[in-house]
Amino acid sequence: MTTKVMAFGEALIDFLSNGATQAGELESFTKFPGGAPANVAVAVARLGGNSHFVGQVGDDAFGHFLKHSLNGYGVNTSNMLMTQEAKTALAFVSLDQTGERSFEFYRSPSADILFKAADFDATWFDHQGVFHTCSNTLTDADITKATLAGVSMARAANWVVSIDVNLRINLWPNGQVDTKRVIDWMQSGDVVKASLEELAVLAADPFALIDESLAAGVTLFVLTDGANPIRFYTEAHGEGEVITPKVDVKDTTAAGDAFVGGLLYKLAELGGDQASLAALSSDQLVDIVRFAAACGADSVTKLGAYPSLPSLQEAQAQLSRF
Repeated sequence: MTTKVMAFGEALIDFLSNGATQAGELESFTKFPGGAPANVAVAVARLGGNSHFVGQVGDDAFGHFLKHSLNGYGVNTSNMLMTQEAKTALAFVSLDQTGERSFEFYRSPSADILFKAADFDATWFDHQGVFHTCSNTLTDADITKATLAGVSMARAANWVVSIDVNLRINLWPNGQVDTKRVIDWMQSGDVVKASLEELAVLAADPFALIDESLAAGVTLFVLTDGANPIRFYTEAHGEGEVITPKVDVKDTTAAGDAFVGGLLYKLAELGGDQASLAALSSDQLVDIVRFAAACGADSVTKLGAYPSLPSLQEAQAQLSRF
């Protein structure tokens, strides 16, 4: 059986700006399916992986649109919940002239943060797999409990726990990130991906935090820094580096999620359990991170979230260019 990758968290609607900048020109927004963990699930499915999404949306037009969209991209949504207690979350995404994003979220509360710890089912963690979360499910005490319950079940089942720090400061109450909560969750993972900018929010010395995380049990820590080389750190092999390819950037909305999807697709392909992860060689890790970088690079050449995520053929073609 193909190793399962299960992404947990929010699926939401991205309303993407047309980028109007001229005086008197009205800004308009186009509806796209999105949400970081949902993007990761689609990224894995697009590459041909056994992809599952776990989370909750509203039993409304947007929620049904998201479920239909995920299914259309090959994501298993049999464990995706729908509720009438709250609406599906929305995010309005504006782009600057370099394709960089700014977000305005409508999520207080929304259906995704009403997912409870008791909603997890231990049978979801049968066989081998990778369980993926990001920090958007830490902004509220109850959804934090649910996130940590999922992590605990995954660890008990010997799954690989994947963490994408993915800080969205404007999702936190009063814009104040609970750094201890984020660091504790981050250090519960086997694989962590973070940007240098995010780590600088969490600690005065980002590299000391990486060392601390490896000492706490993280097997692979991947650090991105915009267009600069991607660095990765392990206790077993020390530090490695991968140069990022140069591409024509149109929209960075799903770049990080495409990168994570590529990373998890490769980790699942190579085992999907903690022992297999620990046994990876330095050369294998370089190949995995290069493939993930190719996925991220390919995604920024297209607009939107799901539509920009590369197929295996597109990722391999991008990989051949650097």
